Amino acid sequence: MSLRDRFTKNAPPPGIPPVPGDDGSAAPATTGRLNGRTDPPFVRSAEASAPNHSLQDLKTRLHSAVIDSLDLSKIGQLTPEQVQKEVARLAKDMLANEDTPLSSIEREGLIEEVRHELFGLGPLEPLLADPTVSDILVNSPTDVYVERFGKLERTQVRFKDTDHLMRVIERIVSHVGRRIDESSPMVDARLPDGSRVNAIIPPLALRSPSISIRRFSVDPLRTKDLIEKGTITKEIAELLGMCVKARLNILISGGTGSGKTTMLNVLSAYIPEDERIVTIEDPAELQLQQPHIVALETRPPNIEGRGAITQRDLVCNALRMRPDRILVGEVRADEAIDMLQAMNTGHDGSLTTIHANTPRDALARLETMIQMTGMKITDRAMRHQIASALDLVVQVARLSDGTRRVLSISEINGMEGDTIVMQEIFKYERSGIDKDGMIIGRHRPTGVRPQFADKLKTYGIQLPQNLFEDR
Repeated sequence: MSLRDRFTKNAPPPGIPPVPGDDGSAAPATTGRLNGRTDPPFVRSAEASAPNHSLQDLKTRLHSAVIDSLDLSKIGQLTPEQVQKEVARLAKDMLANEDTPLSSIEREGLIEEVRHELFGLGPLEPLLADPTVSDILVNSPTDVYVERFGKLERTQVRFKDTDHLMRVIERIVSHVGRRIDESSPMVDARLPDGSRVNAIIPPLALRSPSISIRRFSVDPLRTKDLIEKGTITKEIAELLGMCVKARLNILISGGTGSGKTTMLNVLSAYIPEDERIVTIEDPAELQLQQPHIVALETRPPNIEGRGAITQRDLVCNALRMRPDRILVGEVRADEAIDMLQAMNTGHDGSLTTIHANTPRDALARLETMIQMTGMKITDRAMRHQIASALDLVVQVARLSDGTRRVLSISEINGMEGDTIVMQEIFKYERSGIDKDGMIIGRHRPTGVRPQFADKLKTYGIQLPQNLFEDR
């Protein structure tokens, strides 16, 4: 039996019929022999060959026709490469019998789009394949934006209608064993390449279902990449690397899309390979390169609202796993108190991120998170816990020109009365905007030599004398 005979139910159809109702819905995957049908599924019609059909309508009909011609009971016998090859061949045969005038480029484009509909995420596939795209934002079927190099731009990507968009959302969430419907109208998921997805549908989304995809590079950025991009300087990179090796506890603070996770990835590269690292995330985003890593991820509640595993649960469990370092992707709730206690009880060298606009705001947010636990603790005791746990706050930001910069590196020096004392070691100074709208600025030391220099000495690390001089 030939590969073609194994793959299709009948001889190639003479043409592509219109989808019943012309609503863009795909034919059920259980048509043909699986439900007892033996009649040829394709009958040529005048409507099918009418030249005034749009490419989108033709793609929808082609998609439906290919699905209807597949013998799904035999697909499992083929490799994914064979399946995709045969789908492309079927689509090409069907288009050859179409009266709609199409150029060779349009035909190849339609075939590729059908493959995306069958095996991928439809119109989003070209965006997911574009390495310059860092965020994909679908506001409605006809309103799709991407972020490139820190700037948002509208694309020509379109879904046929709301039902088409919903099918893509359902495909995303079904891959991770989740559901999305009116009773559970928002969901977080992760694509196979690690990209983070948030989907929200009516009634919470008033106008249309919406998708937000945060993409992550297959090859994560390294220290040299951040230096080349101007995010940090060579001197700052060397200082932060020394701090990680000397097991300082570091909090990375910044707004949405400012590069917090990227900075955490870069700093984690300085952790020695003979140390055991436990990562805790919601959802998993880190791309660490060390050999000894245990990656933990939270779990949402099931349909009945039970079985949720929070970051706080995972932090408590991580303390029983003999970690050398604990990395929390982002503290955002009551797990902050457990993280700080871990830093204060022998698990130094830990790193985490937080949403905040300034280092001082980051400490205030930590206080709020501690209060969320309901613990009866005075403000002074709470701040003492923070000051004794953290050594360094690295503030990152995405500037108006789309670039990411480390704006500040601040050392925490303990308490004075009821106030946490901080001193800035490095800062980013802006001096203007060039003719292309790019921000002009530079990183410079403040002239303050940090107190943690003594701790670095105990690890055999000597800070250069001129590192904190403004040259």
